[in-house]
Amino acid sequence: MDEPSVDRQAVHEELERARATFHGLLDEATEDDLRRPTDGTRWTNEQLLFHMLFGYLLIWPLLVLLRIFGRLPRGAGRAFARLLNAGTKPFDVVNYLGPVGGARVLGRRRMGTVLDRVITFLHGRLDAERESDLALAMHYPTRWDPFFRDVMTIADLYRYPTRHFDFHRQQLTLTHTDR
Repeated sequence: MDEPSVDRQAVHEELERARATFHGLLDEATEDDLRRPTDGTRWTNEQLLFHMLFGYLLIWPLLVLLRIFGRLPRGAGRAFARLLNAGTKPFDVVNYLGPVGGARVLGRRRMGTVLDRVITFLHGRLDAERESDLALAMHYPTRWDPFFRDVMTIADLYRYPTRHFDFHRQQLTLTHTDR
């Protein structure tokens, strides 16, 4: 019998660790902390926190796309990834401006609530996934994110947002938390 394509319990634990960390960051940050620039980005801490949340929000549409392209011939996904890679500059602008506005709209309190809902959703989806679906794969635009690989599976997508989260966590400059 084949081994599972993902350790579901490990993913559940990663999601819960990220949830607890995110709430701790939000709870301990002062208003001055949230307005402070981050290390290595053009965002403030509050905007980067929104960007970290957004990594989780993206999983649902990415799962939908992967379910479609994962059932098509590989060339379709490869062409789609090339098209998206060609649009990297406009993506970068939207990727920057999204957290600028998103942090303003949601604010600290609602960011935590939204993350809770998304993580609860991801737990349920992961538990409901058939093993065969976890192995579905498609090409990704590798120029959009350092954590996108040329080919990713649904199993990979469940791990992506926490890797993204952990990377950006190191760029926060909050005074009351350890890196």
